Amino acid sequence: MKHQTLDQLHAVAEVRTAKSVMSRTQRLERWAKLLEREPSRLLTALTGTEYRAPRERNMMRGDGSPISVALEDPVLHDEGLRNDSYGEAKRFFELTDYQLHEIVCYCHVGDVMQASRAALSVRAILD
Repeated sequence: MKHQTLDQLHAVAEVRTAKSVMSRTQRLERWAKLLEREPSRLLTALTGTEYRAPRERNMMRGDGSPISVALEDPVLHDEGLRNDSYGEAKRFFELTDYQLHEIVCYCHVGDVMQASRAALSVRAILD
């Protein structure tokens, strides 16, 4: 086995240090706080999540959605949030379709929603 310094390893590979893993509750709490930072920010709702086939629903996304707010956060990104799709949010935040529908679907709010409304929906899951 050849021993190398950390600097030598950085030259040939991406080196990641161990990090703490947030619990589901911590991830949801952080998402709610991110949404509450700009409570009047208008966010895009996803259209008809309850009517889509699971594969199509999982690929749904929208620029400026509540999920996009989570993806913009470097902490949640480092914790493993890979993109701003419905399916990825469901996986990462460990949500049911019903729970995520309550947060992002247009049927409750129309085409856009205020970030404060999305934050309330995330917090309702924590209660």
